[in-house]
Amino acid sequence: MADLTEGTGERVPTVVVDGVDIVYRVNGTGAGRGSATAALHRVLRRGKAGKASGVRRVHAVRGVSFVAHRGEAIGLIGTNGSGKSTLLKAIAGLLPVERGRVYTDGQPSLLGVNAALMNDLTGERNVHLGGLAMGMSRAQIKERYQEIVDFSGINEKGDFITLPMRTYSSGMAARLRFSIAAAKDHDVLLVDEALATGDRSFQKRSERRIRELRARAGTVFLVSHSNKSIRDTCERVLWLERGELRMDGPAEDVLKEYERFTGGPDRKAPRAKPAAGPDSTAQPDSAPSPAC
Repeated sequence: MADLTEGTGERVPTVVVDGVDIVYRVNGTGAGRGSATAALHRVLRRGKAGKASGVRRVHAVRGVSFVAHRGEAIGLIGTNGSGKSTLLKAIAGLLPVERGRVYTDGQPSLLGVNAALMNDLTGERNVHLGGLAMGMSRAQIKERYQEIVDFSGINEKGDFITLPMRTYSSGMAARLRFSIAAAKDHDVLLVDEALATGDRSFQKRSERRIRELRARAGTVFLVSHSNKSIRDTCERVLWLERGELRMDGPAEDVLKEYERFTGGPDRKAPRAKPAAGPDSTAQPDSAPSPAC
């Protein structure tokens, strides 16, 4: 890859995805998988993998390649099960790839703080915890605290910021997470369906914030089933279908083809045969199976 730097007048790559395959291992798909006899049989025949073990390999992402540049906002679209969220997790370094490589310039953040927040703590405490998890100083958190709360809108119907997060609706919790993550400028920000939460006012605030991040030389990836949000926010779109990159180009061109495929704006085609996405019981093939 060419050595591109600021000052040359050329676009600077921030993410390079080169021929990436992500494979999940689906356990327990063989006949009799629920019986104790079948389990014992698999132990005794451990040397014979494949059908006897009831394990199959499923491609979530197949041979995807693209280059993202600083200042771009890139939408990821596709029917359910097409590998969009899986690809974001691989870019963030949270999933291993089977083949190919992912290169990033800077630290990718998948909404930044999801894993750090704790349901038994108040929203106020989680703002501080999430800010620290993203590398902000206590002084920076204090300075931006009220802005984060106002941005989330969770106090519009009461003093919810002082209540434990377990009392929040899923939409309130998602809005607070996005608000905390958006309080910091990111090299690469990966947003998965965050703009689907909240009312139109929150969505507009989120879209403005994404444009601000782009203006500060960041790169934003946005997964959304709302074609309007993609149009309002992104100038480039990647269309994944059944794990393959079907189209990469200007947002309007790709969305028109996608809408032709799905039957109209903001309509989804029938779910693709699942490529064992992150909501399934499958695990990446190159990752160890979780302990029971």
